[in-house]
Amino acid sequence: MTKDTLPMTRVEFIALCAMLFATIAFSIDAMLPALPTIAEELSPGRQNTETLIVMSFVLGMGIGTFFTGPLSDRFGRKPVLISGAALYILCAFIGYKSQTLEWLLAARLFQGMGAAGPRIVTLAIVRDLFSGRDMARIMSFVMLVFILVPAAAPLMGQMIIDLSSWRGIFVAFIIFALISVLWIGIRLPEPLAVDQRRPFSIAKLMAGLREMWSIPAVRTSILVQSLIMGILFALIGTVQLVYDQTYDRAADFPYWFAGIALASGSASILNAKLVMKLGMRFLVTAAVAGKAISSVIMLMCMTIPDMQTQFYAFAFWQFTVFFSIGLTIGNLNALAMEPLGHMAGTAASVMGALATIFGVILAAPIGLAFDGTPLPLVLSIGLLALIGFLLMLHMRRIEARSTITA
Repeated sequence: MTKDTLPMTRVEFIALCAMLFATIAFSIDAMLPALPTIAEELSPGRQNTETLIVMSFVLGMGIGTFFTGPLSDRFGRKPVLISGAALYILCAFIGYKSQTLEWLLAARLFQGMGAAGPRIVTLAIVRDLFSGRDMARIMSFVMLVFILVPAAAPLMGQMIIDLSSWRGIFVAFIIFALISVLWIGIRLPEPLAVDQRRPFSIAKLMAGLREMWSIPAVRTSILVQSLIMGILFALIGTVQLVYDQTYDRAADFPYWFAGIALASGSASILNAKLVMKLGMRFLVTAAVAGKAISSVIMLMCMTIPDMQTQFYAFAFWQFTVFFSIGLTIGNLNALAMEPLGHMAGTAASVMGALATIFGVILAAPIGLAFDGTPLPLVLSIGLLALIGFLLMLHMRRIEARSTITA
C-alpha cells in the first residue's frame, strides 16, 4: 500500500494516527488529578510516590518500544497494534482491581508496554507512506492532537473521579483502546507488504542499533529526544504537586492544564507551516534555546515574594515548555527516520525506546527531588534544554563538515 492507494482521506489517516498517539497522552494525563487520592489510599505517608505512577507507565512504554517495531517489521503493522491494545486493556483491568501501590505500579508498567504498539507502529506506518518534509508535516498534525489530548485528559479524569472514583479512569482506558482497535480493524489495510517484511532476531535488532548509532544525525536526534522526553516526563510528573503544594491551586489544576495545553497546541500548527521553509534542524535548535532562556527567566521570577504573581509566571513558563515540545518531537522523529526508511519499524522502536528510557532516567530523580517549590523542576529543565541546544549546534557543525568534505 502507498499513500496514493490509501483507502481513506488524508484527514482520516491523520485522525487515526492521532488517536493512536493519543493513547499515550490520555493514559498519562488523565491520571494526574487522581495522583494525590491514589497516594493517600494506596501509599499513605510515603512522600512523592505518586510520581512513580506516571514513571512506571512511561518506563514500560520504553521497554516495549524495543520490540514492537521489529515485531511489526516481521508480522505486519496491524497484528502488533492489536496485540498491544489487548495487553493494554488487560493491564487497565488489573489497575482497576489493584489494592496496593505495588500492584498498581506493575499494572501500569505492563500497560505502558502495551501502549508502545500504538506509539511506535503508528510512526512506522507514517514512514511507510510518507517521507521527508511531507512526513514532518503529517507528524506535525499528529503531534497537534498529542498536545491537545492532555488539555482534555485531566478534566476528563477529574470528571470520572467525581462521578465514580480514580478506578473509573481505568475503565475509560479500556473504552478508548477498544475504539482504536475497531477503527484499525475496519478502516486500515495492512500497510506493510509481505515481501517487505524483515525477520525478527535480537542479532538484527543489535545490528540495527549499531547502524543507527553510526549515523551522526540519527545519534544526535536520539540524544536530544532523550532530553526532551526527560523534560516532558519531569514536568508532567511534578506539575500537579507544584499546583497543589506550592500554590494551593489543586482544584484549579485541570483547568489551567487544559488552557495551557490548548494554547501550546498552536506550536504544532506553526511547525507545520514553518518546517517547509526553515527546516527541521533550525526549528529544533531555536525551540530548545528558547526553553533554556525561559527557564532562566522563571528562576528569576521565583524571587518574587507575591505568590500569585509567581504562580502566573510559573503557568507561563509551563506554556513555553509545552510549546517548545510541539516544535521538537515531530521534527526530531523525522530527522532520525529520514535515512532509515529501509528499517522503519526497527528504527522507530530503537529510537523511541532509547529516548523514553533515558527520559525516565532523567525525569524520575527530578520528580523525587520535589521539595515543595518549583526550583528542582525549573532548574533541571533549564539544564536539560541547554544540553539539547549544544547538541543541536554540534549536529549542524558535523553536517557542515560533511558537506565541505563531499
